[in-house]
Amino acid sequence: MKNSNGETFNRGTGLLVIEVRNSNPNGDPDAESEPRTFDADGRGLISPVSYKRKLRDLVLDGDGPAMTEARQSLGLPAEGFDILEQRGRDRKQIEQMNATTFAAAYWDGRVFGNTFLESMKEKDVPEGGVDHFISTGTVQFGPGVSVAPVEVVRTTNTNKSGVQEGKDRGMAPLGWRVVRHGIYVMPFFVNPMMAGKNGCGTKDIELMKFLIPHAYHATASAVRPFVEVRHAWYAEHKSPLGSCPDSLILDSLQPKKRDEPEEPSTDIDEYDIPTKLPDEVRDRLSDFEDLGIKQWDKATA
Repeated sequence: MKNSNGETFNRGTGLLVIEVRNSNPNGDPDAESEPRTFDADGRGLISPVSYKRKLRDLVLDGDGPAMTEARQSLGLPAEGFDILEQRGRDRKQIEQMNATTFAAAYWDGRVFGNTFLESMKEKDVPEGGVDHFISTGTVQFGPGVSVAPVEVVRTTNTNKSGVQEGKDRGMAPLGWRVVRHGIYVMPFFVNPMMAGKNGCGTKDIELMKFLIPHAYHATASAVRPFVEVRHAWYAEHKSPLGSCPDSLILDSLQPKKRDEPEEPSTDIDEYDIPTKLPDEVRDRLSDFEDLGIKQWDKATA
């Protein structure tokens, strides 16, 4: 499938293996930012929205180290890497864009899709309609789910200098809520069949692949000091339609906890983590690599 620039690229299947140590990888706003877990079995959860937010933030910081190195390594053009999903955007100005200018401006709109549409009077509809404000992304991330249930640790934070008027000290009961340890797996899928509609190109996908290993350590916070992408597997198929079932790839790379699989872990050594694909699966692919150790330069971009 060709995009608006006449480019073609193959389907991709990816799997992130993420280690969490004494950190909150994704707080639940409905539960006082408690680390997300499934009620049924206690397994940890990282939402796709949470992970994509970190990629967006790296691109949004256009002059930061991540984008500076990405531009040098990938030979990115100077324009076309703005972020649609950001605070302070001018909705009225965006609504007046036609499909071509809209797709050309926003990296996340091309890669992840968008639902940027609100009620418009007929006279406000831009030339070419508003279909470009609703599109499925070329890349879809699935939820990150821990291999085993996780243990959540809760402690109270104190502040020597008070934050309330008239008090000389402060306290946040159970304000520090973290996962003691966990190995999460998050699949993602590159579907070039959508590129013709949203304008996603090879440079857009290469930028995403470049940033994936840096998403957590480059956006670390006080409650998220150690969340690390241990492996960022990326399998390129032999055609845009795909040359291997996604399930064969993902199942072959799924980590397993050796002992007591229904008990929380305390160390990564408790897991068997595959580092290659079976030959019968690898032979069905054009390429297979770990983005976390990939050496990027203009020759490989």
